[in-house]
Amino acid sequence: MNPELTQMETSELVHLGQEELEARRFSSAMRYLQAAMERQRTPDHVSLYALALAQATGNVKTAVALCQEAIKREPRNSDHFLRLGTIYLVAGRKKEAIRTLNLGLRVGKNPAIMKLLQSLGHRQSPVIPFLSRGNPLNKYLGKIRSSLFKR
Repeated sequence: MNPELTQMETSELVHLGQEELEARRFSSAMRYLQAAMERQRTPDHVSLYALALAQATGNVKTAVALCQEAIKREPRNSDHFLRLGTIYLVAGRKKEAIRTLNLGLRVGKNPAIMKLLQSLGHRQSPVIPFLSRGNPLNKYLGKIRSSLFKR
């Protein structure tokens, strides 16, 4: 471990890691959060580290496993669901991300989850429900419906 990191308190490492995450400096965030997690493996430290790991290295498999560990240990904390949903988005797995974020909303009304879901958008049901969403008729009618309601 870096000698400068050994001098810091765990709470300071977590704080710096979160600041680095927000500033999108993922490698740096990962170093701080890994040091914090090695000292104190709380569910919060684990899920924060998982998010930084996925963003910095693209190691989604390990990040998902770590976030699921945090959720198992602290199932009533919606922040873990937010981080897992974000990891799924990093991996391009939007459907799983939305499902996870919705589970997080059931746990608690987290404004960050609501904001993220809103930014992802909401798909309406197909115009003709017994046809697939990809059916050309549904696509065309859906485009008409959406253009009518935008005005």
